[in-house]
Amino acid sequence: MEKGNISVQADNIFPIIKKFLYSDQEIFLRELISNAIDATTKISTLAAKGEFKGDLGDLTVDIILDEKAKTLTIRDRGIGMTEAEVKKYLNEVAFSSADTFLKKYKDEANIIGHFGLGFYSAFMVADKVDVISKSYKKSAKSVKWSCKGDPKFQLGEGKRDFRGSDIVLHISDDSKEFLQKSRIQQLLDKYSKFLPFPIRFGTKTRTEWEGEGEDRKSKEIVEDNIVNNTQPLWKKKPAKLKEEDYKAFYRELYPMSQEPLFWIHLNIDFPFSLTGVLYFPKLNNSLEIQKNKIQLYSNQVYVTDDVKEIVPEFLLLLHGVIDSPDIPLNVSRSYLQSDSNVRKITSYITKKVADKLKSLYKKDKEGFESKWDDVGTFVKYGMLSDEKFYKKADAFSLVKTTDGNFALFDDLVEQVKPTQTDKNDRTVLLYATNAKEQHSYIQSAKNYGYKVLLMDNVIDNHFMQHMEQKKDKITFVRVDSDTPDKLVQKDEEAASILSEKEEERVKGIFTDALGDLKGGHIELRPLSSEDNPVLITKPEFMRRMKEMQQMQGMMGMGDMPDSHNVVINTNHPLVSEKLLSKISNEKKGHFAKYLYNLARLNQNMLKGEELTDFIKTSIEFMK
Repeated sequence: MEKGNISVQADNIFPIIKKFLYSDQEIFLRELISNAIDATTKISTLAAKGEFKGDLGDLTVDIILDEKAKTLTIRDRGIGMTEAEVKKYLNEVAFSSADTFLKKYKDEANIIGHFGLGFYSAFMVADKVDVISKSYKKSAKSVKWSCKGDPKFQLGEGKRDFRGSDIVLHISDDSKEFLQKSRIQQLLDKYSKFLPFPIRFGTKTRTEWEGEGEDRKSKEIVEDNIVNNTQPLWKKKPAKLKEEDYKAFYRELYPMSQEPLFWIHLNIDFPFSLTGVLYFPKLNNSLEIQKNKIQLYSNQVYVTDDVKEIVPEFLLLLHGVIDSPDIPLNVSRSYLQSDSNVRKITSYITKKVADKLKSLYKKDKEGFESKWDDVGTFVKYGMLSDEKFYKKADAFSLVKTTDGNFALFDDLVEQVKPTQTDKNDRTVLLYATNAKEQHSYIQSAKNYGYKVLLMDNVIDNHFMQHMEQKKDKITFVRVDSDTPDKLVQKDEEAASILSEKEEERVKGIFTDALGDLKGGHIELRPLSSEDNPVLITKPEFMRRMKEMQQMQGMMGMGDMPDSHNVVINTNHPLVSEKLLSKISNEKKGHFAKYLYNLARLNQNMLKGEELTDFIKTSIEFMK
């Protein structure tokens, strides 16, 4: 039995591995299975090149749990190691055999391991590790290597009569969770779900039913518990896939989710290698970024679900898989390192998403419009946060009118210019945030020949401000921010049917009846007789500032009450005739207050006791 010391670059690297190198203990299983897949890939490559003439046989990787012996074994039927190779690869920490093999067969094999430290992650959970290995080479003898988590090792003859390696972990007392079958199954589902060779974790039992009626009997079938899909959808050619294939894979990734709207199949070989599928989920007008929904793989090995370093923030709204061996990883493969490759990949993904959206709009406008309530959140967020995406989005960024019609943003601006250009030569885009609650305001604007947009998306406040800065001479104005004649500021002035003295009387009646408006004011305007007698308007700037600060969770302005103005329509008969004809000042005051509350009701500003009192007053008026 040979004994010796492991060659390391520090006095003792094991405490560093155990405490600092890996962010999670559970990573050990991914690393060891990845090594087993590497060994299996190597023997397959050698056989394909004719350098291995023997029978490949069953290439399944086995995970064997022995709770009584307190061991966990990872068994492969791969390339195996000779005694010399064990000395070279296991006794020299950070010297990976994957690197040597990759240089020789880089065009034929996908080798996962780029670092030699992965094997040593086993010591995070094990007091002792045994490696029993037999090389594929003729006349090679079985070898056994043992180490107890310090630089000392033992090397001797092993008992193994078939090609490959067993990594036997003697689980430590403080890592007993890894002796639980359910815990190991959980880790296999997380890290090994799409590895390229079958991974077997014992057996499982499924129930089949035979016969019908009273003769119907159940039959239990015991079968291998294969934990992975060796041919995931993103590795297949898009031309050979159908719509149902993509939907089925989405269900495999996210079993409890609604069906996706559509998807993008990523496939590029140069200047970097990247494959994957990104799905557009139904956002339901929500900007809640569902983190951990895009999974990053390296040659089908799960790396992380924290992909913000390679995916722009707005793309985190997507779901799916990205697989690339060219994304740089540190030794634990758990955190991404920022470099030029990552930036190229980010730009590529952004471009592919924009191209897909443009293609969908061109091919099927109606279908694209029907999905806009979900897609719009994503597109607007992208335009706000990514300049390259913004420039491409002109080709598919839509706006929707309160009539349910759609148009490209720039096309809509051209459509309304003739009627909605103000005296300062700015095109005014009128909008509503709630078509039902603001219905009367929308109708008044439409009576003037205006188009009204529906901007009810959670992100629209920021989006409108962004577009006002980006586009030349446009401004957004909500339909209830002013009276319909002033929504688009013109030089024309309508005439009032009241004299100056009568207007002073009307203003005095309302001032006395309404009292303190808390920052608002009363204004008389000669509107159309078809417009309401009293209107509540909410100044655009102040209201928008309040809403944006509320959205950002800022204190102060967001806590202030709504600021509103009261506009009296001097040309409405209820003001010009009925109000002024009241005999007593008390009746005039009651009537003015009633008209004001009618306007508040139109803005959903009457609540609780005030609404109850208003209903009682309305009943009294009807008697």
